[in-house]
Amino acid sequence: LQKILILLQVTLSVVVGKTLMILFPNAMKRYILKMGEKSRMNQNPKFSYENWGPTFFSFKYLKFVLKVKWKRLEDEAFEGHPAPNTPVVTLGGEVRHLLDFMEDNRPLILNFGSCT
Repeated sequence: LQKILILLQVTLSVVVGKTLMILFPNAMKRYILKMGEKSRMNQNPKFSYENWGPTFFSFKYLKFVLKVKWKRLEDEAFEGHPAPNTPVVTLGGEVRHLLDFMEDNRPLILNFGSCT
């Protein structure tokens, strides 16, 4: 049910966005560039709006957003339920899953931190 609701929401936003791009191309370009400022996409001078702007509200965009949103559904953790088996990357660059590190009935301890 959640996937269907996400499909409807994302599809509607893509249809509205694509329609607005056709009807008001300059206003949508300003809007997309403003979004690019927030994510710092437009700070690279070699990566112009023409490279990434028109991809917004395309079929590839729809598929990508759906994939990300559906994947995030699997990552939710709820008290009293099993932990999500989230993908992780080892220091060697290998993609594994969190529960791959479980051994017998020993607890799995995650330690988060950073070194600067």
